[in-house]
Parts: sequence; C-alpha cells; structure tokens
Amino acid sequence: MTLPAHTDHGGAGPVVVLLHSFLMDGGMFAPQLAALDGFRCVTVDERGHGGTPATGPFDYGDVARDVLGVLDHLGVERAAVVGTSQGGFVALRMALLAPSRVSAIAVLGTSAAAEDPAVAAGYRAVLDAWVSGGAPPEVLSGVARICFGDFDASADEKRWASVPPAQLTLTMGALVDRDEVLSRAGEIACPALVLHGSADLAYPVERAAELADALPAAEPLVVVDGGAHFLSYTHAEAVNPALKRFLAAHA
Repeated sequence: MTLPAHTDHGGAGPVVVLLHSFLMDGGMFAPQLAALDGFRCVTVDERGHGGTPATGPFDYGDVARDVLGVLDHLGVERAAVVGTSQGGFVALRMALLAPSRVSAIAVLGTSAAAEDPAVAAGYRAVLDAWVSGGAPPEVLSGVARICFGDFDASADEKRWASVPPAQLTLTMGALVDRDEVLSRAGEIACPALVLHGSADLAYPVERAAELADALPAAEPLVVVDGGAHFLSYTHAEAVNPALKRFLAAHA
C-alpha cells in the first residue's frame, strides 16, 4: 500500500489524528494544531486530496485503512481521531474496522447516514457542471457557501478551480455513494464527541443528534450557534475548547 501524504507534527503527548473535509487537506487544521499543543498531532491528506492522489474508485473504508497504515508507519498503536465532515466518515469507519486502535473519536459536521438521494443527485449535477465547464465561478461559490457559510473562502475557491476533473470525479463518487454506518454505531464503544453547527448547510442538526444518540459512549451533542459545515475551520474559537477538554480526558 502506498502511504497517503501525512505530517507528524511531533510532541510527547497522546496521538491525535486529524482528518479533513471534502475538497480540503490537512492544512485546514492549522487552528487546531495551535490549540492542541499538549498532543502529538498527525494530519493526513485523504485519497484524492492534497498530496495523496486517487488512482481508481474507492470508498471511505479504504481511506480508513490508509490512515491505519499511517499509524503503522509511525509506530503508533492507538490514537484519538478527529474528523470534520468527510473526515468524520473516515473516523467512524476506523472505529468500526479497528476498535483497539482508536481511543476516542470527535466528529464535526458529519453524518452516519447514506447521502440523501436528492442531495446526491444535486452533487452529481454540480460535478457535471464542474467537469464540463472548467469549474464555473458560480459553481465554486455555491459549493463554498455550503461548506463555509459566510466565512471567506476565496482562497479555497481558487485552489478548487485547479482540481483535476479525474480526481474530483473519484472523490465525489466516494462521497455520494457512501454506505450508511448509523445502524452499526452501537458497535463503537470508545468515547465520542459530536459537534455540529446550527447553520450547517450540508447536514441538518438532526443527523448529528441521531449519531450522538446511537454512539454508546457519546457525550451530549455540542451545537455551535451559527456554525457552518466546515466547523473546525470556520468556528475554531468555539470548537477548540470542547475538543481540548474531550481529548485531555480520553485521548
């Protein structure tokens, strides 16, 4: 297996793996790296993102195995996993695939359900417009609005415009065709923290509530007032204290 691009940020504390959202990379966790100074943080570029290419169709179980491979490479037996949106999909699957390797999970702006068919159809239409039209500005701004809310995403929109169509097709396929894991959430016994923005335009708070209810060792759901979908990035000041407290107790 070719290891995904990753960065071990060092530190003597417990290991925390940070898994990014769709269209992003490990760099989105700069606000968390500054706050989690008592931990050994590892960021990973997931398949088709950042420095990790996708060479064919894949699912989030494959990405979970990729991340476990990074832990093997680093000689890390056990880690806490923090995931935003897509990263949360991967965190949940890591906890199901290798429960002995995951000490705790914290997921933000995520869902354990399969994608709603109507939403999936909309995403496929966005993909078609993006691939055929060379990333039209109105498509990029619409996606940015879903992901960032009112947060300034102009730099990310410029970066997205250069994403190769083949990579975008593969990563979008993994997103819209993902399997549901809500029915298996009861198997995840490790401590869990679910955070969600009240203004998340991708998944309603109900998706977070059902996940928190289904995870046996979950703390009460944390709803960030006005929080956007890429919650850890856009609302770090509200997120970081909750994350740090949770990880100090359970990582």
